Amino acid sequence: MLHAIDPRGKMALIFNKVPFILQIIIGMIFGVILAYAVPQGQPFVTLLGSLFVSGLKAIAPLLVFVLVSASIARHTKGSNAKLKPILVLYVIAMCLSAGAALIMSNLFPSTFHVLASKVEASAPQDVSAVLISCITKAVDNPLNALITGNYLAILLWGILFGILFRAAGDTTKAVLADFTQIVSGVVRIVIRFAPLGVFGLVYDSCTQDGGFSNLLNYVHVLTVLVSTMLIIALIINPLMVFVQTRKNPYPLVFTAIVNSGITAFFTRSSAANIPVNIALCQKLNIPQESYSISIPLGCTINMSGAAVTIVVMTMAAVNTLGIQVDLFSAFIMCVAAVICACGTSGIAGGSLMLIPLACSIFGISNDIAMQVVGIGFIIGVVQDSFETALNSSSDVVFTAAANKITEVPKD
Repeated sequence: MLHAIDPRGKMALIFNKVPFILQIIIGMIFGVILAYAVPQGQPFVTLLGSLFVSGLKAIAPLLVFVLVSASIARHTKGSNAKLKPILVLYVIAMCLSAGAALIMSNLFPSTFHVLASKVEASAPQDVSAVLISCITKAVDNPLNALITGNYLAILLWGILFGILFRAAGDTTKAVLADFTQIVSGVVRIVIRFAPLGVFGLVYDSCTQDGGFSNLLNYVHVLTVLVSTMLIIALIINPLMVFVQTRKNPYPLVFTAIVNSGITAFFTRSSAANIPVNIALCQKLNIPQESYSISIPLGCTINMSGAAVTIVVMTMAAVNTLGIQVDLFSAFIMCVAAVICACGTSGIAGGSLMLIPLACSIFGISNDIAMQVVGIGFIIGVVQDSFETALNSSSDVVFTAAANKITEVPKD
């Protein structure tokens, strides 16, 4: 007896044979082509990108909470979480990034000849305000934290719940583990729609008001920003991995950039990229007790790209006003940039709102600093994409390096 062939099943088999990264690249290409063919914008196409990012943002808080809780609940003495070396790598990377940004700003000084219109927004005025804000966020209502995506609070409550779950019975732990698998399965379903999501995001980026033409007046500062981030991603991070592992770092670095950086580039959200990073960590065979904590923690505190943005934009404002910068003030600004970077949120444009804090070190008024923030929003189409790609891919790179993993399994 002959069985009818389901054409949908056959199409699914063909579709699954195409490498996932290639599917994403195809989505990018089609997004650019459609943007040139239909530049006026199509709401249905842009909706694909919005739905994809919304799906990732919606499931990511719950994923972080259950992963952290389950990981700590089953953690036993002697397990290899490698959290201390990961945290050390995070901090060193941000310090080196701030230093690299300062050097690049001095070698290729930028100025803002035309300031953007004043942006109506609030910004912290000193480092203590950032620290107080972080503490306040950390003790937020756990349900509200899940709803609003407050990852500081989600991490805190996840850790506390996980510690108490360690005293629970095996049956309760098994239920928690099963729930973790269910949430992870939902995440995998959402990620499968990444090619369509990237297609919509690329189209939206190319057809929004003014497109990339708005960047022409600020090409210099944008070039300094992007160049510094590329130096960090392709030179500084690999050197740190080599020192940690004594092995060739580039297979790991390029894998993280391709699998994590590209998606983060278009979502422009470290928080939304958490499921993508966790899937990549699983592919690299990193222990779950390590990445289940380090990845969500990294999206909160590992912000090398944010440190670069804060330093470069502040130095551009300093150069514009003709302020003389001494070594001590530059050092204090770099330290403030690192602290501020840890306080940025996992959403698009989070680092820009902390530029006034760094500017205040040089006595720059908040009114002028907020105009610099306005310029940041103009170039943010590219700047924030590169920043998020660097931040998110670095989370995977350092988590793997701390676990002495540099080999990339073949598909």
